Amino acid sequence: MKKETKLINAGRKSQWTRGVVNPPVERASTVVFNSVKEMKHATANKTNQVLFYGRRGTSTSFAFSDAMTELEGGAGCAIYPSGTAAITNAILAFVKTGDHILMVDTAYEPTRDYCDKILAKLGIETTYYDPMIGKGIESLIKANTRVVFLESPGSITMEVQDVPAIAQVAHRHNCIVMLDNTWSAGVNFQPFDYGVDVSIQAATKYIVGHSDVMLGTATATAEHWPKLRESSYIMGQCTSPDDLYLAMRGIRTLSVRLQQHQASALKIADWLSSRPEVETILHPALPSCPGHEEFKRDFSGSNGLFSFVLNKGNQAALTAFLDGLDHFKMGYSWGGFESLILGISNVNSMRTATTWKYEFPLIRLHVGLENVDDLIDDLEQGFTRFNAALTP
Repeated sequence: MKKETKLINAGRKSQWTRGVVNPPVERASTVVFNSVKEMKHATANKTNQVLFYGRRGTSTSFAFSDAMTELEGGAGCAIYPSGTAAITNAILAFVKTGDHILMVDTAYEPTRDYCDKILAKLGIETTYYDPMIGKGIESLIKANTRVVFLESPGSITMEVQDVPAIAQVAHRHNCIVMLDNTWSAGVNFQPFDYGVDVSIQAATKYIVGHSDVMLGTATATAEHWPKLRESSYIMGQCTSPDDLYLAMRGIRTLSVRLQQHQASALKIADWLSSRPEVETILHPALPSCPGHEEFKRDFSGSNGLFSFVLNKGNQAALTAFLDGLDHFKMGYSWGGFESLILGISNVNSMRTATTWKYEFPLIRLHVGLENVDDLIDDLEQGFTRFNAALTP
């Protein structure tokens, strides 16, 4: 099936839908049994999408897990109450005291905090690496390196990594390759075709798509799925069936939403390229973005999230730009129907292995589903305020 058709049908086995269009919301904590035989059967098959206990799952969670596995590939999908929970639990499933992990320097801030503040206390060492390192990752692998973690593109500065090159080297050293695959929404990049072992998403973003649910997923290969599944269960990871129902609804419109996000973002990126205040555009689909060639090779599309760098400015001018925007609201998430904006004055404060080469602020946009001309007008007024703040 083409991806548009797959998005409509994913997770809709008759055992979950029971004759209706959408899998129903099934809430449960305790599951009761009418006989010892029934209870023994459920206990023996508790890892096989059989009702056993609410934390293990109900038909609603089984349907969503199936849907994500169908979209991304792999052998199974574990579900978490947030994207951060998915990242932290996926890593923890495969490391122990004395291990070493390689973490991309452009990682999502909570991922870095987890490495520095939690894993370090557990005696697990982290080395950060340049996202553009490619096969050079081999020079950083140690005898105790267990996980190589990627985020592609980086969610602030948009570098697209050479995933297959890194995976090939990592596997040669028996390392597990994990990828934060949120930017692709699991449909514009097929992780398991490129050597990824565990693909993680903040499903809060494009999967849900409406800024009203916190949700995370981790999908794994057949080799690594049993350990991920059991570790997540033991750690008590589970999610509300009501939230999963909304995520399933989001999947059905994911294709058309991504197409609109992509079209509007590219139009705005083109407009920004003509602005005298802009130094460079960091959009993976454009040649100016690091890793653009890898994007063309590996991805089937883009979305609404990209950044651009200013060629002048200070904190006062950046504040003037951001304050007063009507449609681009300031917020730390992305992937919903609404447009969002972040201004970052010091990218270097977010890195330790690489040096940011630009002097002036970076602005990250999430281009929502509003009329694109209204969004351009909003940004144009922001530039007017920005320039006025720089005028003596």
